Amino acid sequence: MQLKQFDGLMAFWKVAEHRGFTAAAAELEVSPSALSQSIRQLEARLGVRLLHRSTRSVSLTEAGQAYLARVGPALGQVIEAGEEINTLQGRPAGTLRLNSARIATAMVLQPLLVGFLAEHPQVQIELTNDEGFVDIVEQGFDAGVRMGESLARDMVAIPLGGPVTVAVVASKDYLRQHPAPVHPDDLAQHNCVRFRFASTGAIYKWEFQLDSRIVEYEARGNLTITDSLFNLEAALEGVGLAYTFESLAQPYLQAGRLQRVLQAYSPTFPGFYLYYPSRHDQPSKLKAFIDYVRQRAVHS
Repeated sequence: MQLKQFDGLMAFWKVAEHRGFTAAAAELEVSPSALSQSIRQLEARLGVRLLHRSTRSVSLTEAGQAYLARVGPALGQVIEAGEEINTLQGRPAGTLRLNSARIATAMVLQPLLVGFLAEHPQVQIELTNDEGFVDIVEQGFDAGVRMGESLARDMVAIPLGGPVTVAVVASKDYLRQHPAPVHPDDLAQHNCVRFRFASTGAIYKWEFQLDSRIVEYEARGNLTITDSLFNLEAALEGVGLAYTFESLAQPYLQAGRLQRVLQAYSPTFPGFYLYYPSRHDQPSKLKAFIDYVRQRAVHS
């Protein structure tokens, strides 16, 4: 077998796994066009079409399904053999692809990365900050970080950093011009910095603890953002009320740059989690990161 044919096999295997070129190309660290060319060369050598391609989707032909059933397990064993050698030598290696909301990166993930990379110099981390709800398997990520309530049930999840409490804050200049709200119902008279999920277009509804239940309120305002950390900047500039987490707002509260409101109604949520697919054949790079996170979670 020629080396180029092996490249084509890997390209075909990963495109079939991810049902698309973008995620497969990211995992193999090549361009989608280079990946497509490798598969076309493989198809030319085999004399059969393996993939149905369209502008929106990729699917296997009947021949592609039969071919994948034969070569997929063999390629998987090749990859596993390399991972086992790395593990036996105590050297997890390769690119670990993580997906995280920006606010989760700032609060819980970023402090872990430096120490992990120092312990495992053969691992490269590729971190994508994404504010939407991401299918990490479909998009080719090894793991992700999100709030616990938004995780799919088929994922394994490890808590990071413990529970988080909400804080609604505003600048003193803003509150001098607008009386501070004393109940969530008062939000209707205030300018709120709204957050839109880029993946769905939905506006996040602010959640408050009323007695023993969580109640959602539609925030209204003249500024809508898709960056979960920018609302603090907007609040500091006096735009309006910002809905954030207590730990992020604390330095500004202590410095007197922001003032907290509606504290009696601020809910506490389970917090952020590292999550990954439930399967037995975890690559050594992911196993190493999971072990590192578990140790820190136990000792935090």
